[in-house]
Amino acid sequence: MIDPTIVEAAGQVLLDPVVWLAVISAAVYGVFVGAVPGLTATMAMALLVPVTYWLPPLPALAAVVTMVACAIFAGDIPTILLRIPGTPASAAYADIGSGLSARGKADLALVTALVSSVAGGLIGAAVLIVLGSQLAQVGTLFSPSEHFWLYVLGLSCAVVVSRDAPGRGALAVLFGLLVSTVGLSAVHAQSRFTLGNPELYQGIGFIPAMIGLFGVSEVLKNLITLEVGPEGGTEGIPPAGSNRPIRSLPLGIVRLMRRPLAVLRSSAIGSLIGMLPGAGADVASWVSLGVSRRSGHDPRTPDDEAALDRLGDATTANSSALAGAWIPALILGIPGDSVTAIVIGVLMMKDLRPGPEIFEKQPIIVYGLYTIFLLANLVLLPIGLAAIKAGGLVLRVPKRILMPVILLFCVLGAFAINGSGFDVGVMLAFGLIGFVLERRGVPLGPVVLGIILGGPLEERLIQVLTASDGSPWAFVDRWPARVLAGAWVVLLVLGLARPRRRSGGGRGEPVGSGNSSRLSS
Repeated sequence: MIDPTIVEAAGQVLLDPVVWLAVISAAVYGVFVGAVPGLTATMAMALLVPVTYWLPPLPALAAVVTMVACAIFAGDIPTILLRIPGTPASAAYADIGSGLSARGKADLALVTALVSSVAGGLIGAAVLIVLGSQLAQVGTLFSPSEHFWLYVLGLSCAVVVSRDAPGRGALAVLFGLLVSTVGLSAVHAQSRFTLGNPELYQGIGFIPAMIGLFGVSEVLKNLITLEVGPEGGTEGIPPAGSNRPIRSLPLGIVRLMRRPLAVLRSSAIGSLIGMLPGAGADVASWVSLGVSRRSGHDPRTPDDEAALDRLGDATTANSSALAGAWIPALILGIPGDSVTAIVIGVLMMKDLRPGPEIFEKQPIIVYGLYTIFLLANLVLLPIGLAAIKAGGLVLRVPKRILMPVILLFCVLGAFAINGSGFDVGVMLAFGLIGFVLERRGVPLGPVVLGIILGGPLEERLIQVLTASDGSPWAFVDRWPARVLAGAWVVLLVLGLARPRRRSGGGRGEPVGSGNSSRLSS
């Protein structure tokens, strides 16, 4: 017998026109935010909070959940079409997606990302519904030592996925970690590498750095490779395919259904990582991509098919991580990421106190939230198809027009974060650095991950060593830490022992990664 409270909560969500208006409006807003590089879901959430103040609790939650779900997927559109990550979570598969786009499979790549995002979101919501309170208890087992190993695993996955050049992947991670040390130390409050510049006290923001590494470097690359036509114009970007995503939708669904175990595996990775404070969709994407690369494919599988599978695994994980982040937020009042930190503020603004008692005192809100998660991901499918249709028109614009527009969006995205011209300078500097690194075959995705995880990794390292008077055994003195440390060792062994498969490109680059993904190809 179905609990009457569940039926009542579902009715309040599905039969309320205000909820539907909030869902549709937030979906459009989220797609726009995610598709513009530099406009993060966190920033969009902060701008949405004043609006939620005037909404009842369920419509407010509907707007928040839908906006984030749509923004995470929409970040895949510039990632795949232009190799400019719309969100940090999509940096993990920027090379794979743009490589598929350059070979005329943008439609299929975007539809695969959309279908996988919807599936990951629905499975993540199911995990939240069925195992929410139980999984929240797992999060309480994680001390600083477990978080340390989790971050090390994420960074190691970034190296492992650089399968034809793990040394260069390691160099990229180390460079990102070096960049993360700029500014005031989170532990000792000492300034480092600031050169007396007050703007650097808060460190180098990963959003301007990410936009520069992927966006400005792409513009510089295309400025060099522009080919002048017979009339003095420049050639357009290669066609991305038919730009008919609805026709590719059945193929995306079939691909999803023939890999159920991979979908469940990626969703489980995303849900588990999402519920850990400070991890979120960024780490989930890298870990899932690393597992997908090491899971093995039939050697008879075409390279593009394998690339689509890996793209689907990563997007499944980052969407399921969104629901996982709500588990500690609802049960323990601990934010799983920066977005749910703002969400907790929204809940408190509505006189809803997160904690174990919320299931007893506010069951309508909890079950209504579950319904909203399912609704938000279902609404994402038609709106996502419309966004893909609109985004596909980008590749039909000539380079001489598109490149200045991309640079303009890069500048606006970097400036919009803090309203600072210094961030624009950081973006331009990292654009030049990214251009040089790519010319040397160094992958850029691990650099971004190193910048993101460097601060938390250092903080957990100092916390463990301080609490143990410098004893290294403190990193493995608990069974969860031993499990994660063992997983890291296995990852390294598999990464070093497994023979690397070379593509036929002559340079040893895997299809869909590194220098094989070029808008000018």
